[in-house]
Amino acid sequence: MAQLYLVRHAKAGERRLWTADDLERPLSKKGWKQSELLAKRLAKSEPSVLLSSPYVRCIQTLEPLSERIELPVEVDDRLTEDEPVEPLLDLLRTVAKNAVLCSHGDLIPAAIERLQRCGAKVSTPTDWRKATVWVLQRDKQGKVVRATVWPPPAL
Repeated sequence: MAQLYLVRHAKAGERRLWTADDLERPLSKKGWKQSELLAKRLAKSEPSVLLSSPYVRCIQTLEPLSERIELPVEVDDRLTEDEPVEPLLDLLRTVAKNAVLCSHGDLIPAAIERLQRCGAKVSTPTDWRKATVWVLQRDKQGKVVRATVWPPPAL
């Protein structure tokens, strides 16, 4: 079984208070702390690749992990907010094992729901909070068969 790690970005500044393009909205101080704690835990999984939505808050969520394991954060548009779920599902079928992917609070629930409908067993209560990590187990045919979620790191 291959494992994948689907991360919801850490806490960012409030959308309603942000006046610039939302693509540029950065992590908050709490978000940076969450990303440091995520990096510490995810580094133990020996990530093969780090893929992120092009949104700054997603890239920043993976930056501490990138520095820790010396892998670059690569942008993948299939992880972008307000995009259809099908491209993300295709990515989950083909990405290298131990990949860490960072996306958003609309796309991750849609993906998990679709994976469940296709037979994946979700063995923990769902959790959509910021800085959660969905651990996905994929069989040799590329089908995600099991999903569990780690709660956000305790600060």
